[in-house]
Amino acid sequence: MRVLHVITGLGIGGAEQQLRLLLRHLPVQHGVVTLTNPGAVAAGIEADGTPVTHLGMAGNRDLGALPRLARIVRQGRYDLVHTHLYRACVYGRLAARLAGVRRVIATEHSLGEAQIEGRPLSAGTRALYLASERLGTSTVAVSPSVARRLADWGVPPARIQVVPNGIETGRFAFDARARRLTRGALGIPEDAYVVGGVGRLTPGKRFDRLVRAVASVPEARLLLVGEGEHREELLRVAGECGAADRVLLAGACEDPPPVASPGPSLPELLSAMDAFVSTSPDETFGLAVVEALAAGLPVLYVACPAIDDLPPDAAPGARRIGESVPELISALRGIRDARLARLPQPAAARRYDIARSAGQLMSLYDQAVHGTPFPREVREPAR
Repeated sequence: MRVLHVITGLGIGGAEQQLRLLLRHLPVQHGVVTLTNPGAVAAGIEADGTPVTHLGMAGNRDLGALPRLARIVRQGRYDLVHTHLYRACVYGRLAARLAGVRRVIATEHSLGEAQIEGRPLSAGTRALYLASERLGTSTVAVSPSVARRLADWGVPPARIQVVPNGIETGRFAFDARARRLTRGALGIPEDAYVVGGVGRLTPGKRFDRLVRAVASVPEARLLLVGEGEHREELLRVAGECGAADRVLLAGACEDPPPVASPGPSLPELLSAMDAFVSTSPDETFGLAVVEALAAGLPVLYVACPAIDDLPPDAAPGARRIGESVPELISALRGIRDARLARLPQPAAARRYDIARSAGQLMSLYDQAVHGTPFPREVREPAR
């Protein structure tokens, strides 16, 4: 089977790195087209052995990209096109139809309650999405919560399948040696209480609240992994709170790392933390929370469909909290005072192993190309 993946961009981000992980576990021949920004993840995909083509799209209304993409689909003789992220879904479905490929699966990675890929939802956005969705075979939601949002938008439920995001669970197991070496490399004392967060440094992630909360917990340090336009604002808030020397912004971290990574990997950075916090109020999955749980960390989160869609005992180390800074301060103090030992990997981390997700996605591919029935787990995802 030959599959072409089309994605909006390949800078460091959750959907982008999820694609790279899937490519490592799907037993088919792949090609990848990125409409824009062939960044660090593109380099990682190529290092893994999958070619990446940069379409050079100039903007959302660059209609000249459509025939270029259709030509790539046609010349590659692909059996199926798999699109990722809003712009790629719209252009990819149209291009596949122009190229004569009728089997198109689209993964919706970033549909929140009030935004899609960080942009506010609008009637025009919804109308264009629904119009192009009809040209595809099926739409994959990364969580039951996203599936419900798609249905509320107007996508027929029979066309929606749930295939959750995944991680290479074994890589995230706590490593005491990595903890010691990573703390040493970052200049963090061995006995420090380190609160961590992972994600793009954007206003929507609400990391400013985490900075303010950590500033109010004596001796606590904050280790943020990610990059974005909110970086300078977070440093300003840290200085304003008198915590500039206790807030460390470690920059973006590609996972899996490239062949020769100059700094600590994400599992090593998680090993260096004592608690993990996700302050974002609008998530489509919450992959960073799952990674933190796989590392044995106690986790506080405001929104995480990946955990909320599971039974309570699947992630005993995770606790949902409100958005207020005082509540976060109280929770962080409680974790600090409890001096919790590292937790074992919970059922949630094993459930979201990438090999399992790849197997479910492969079933969808087989159904689209060969007419093989969906396994029950894919047709009827647990709520």
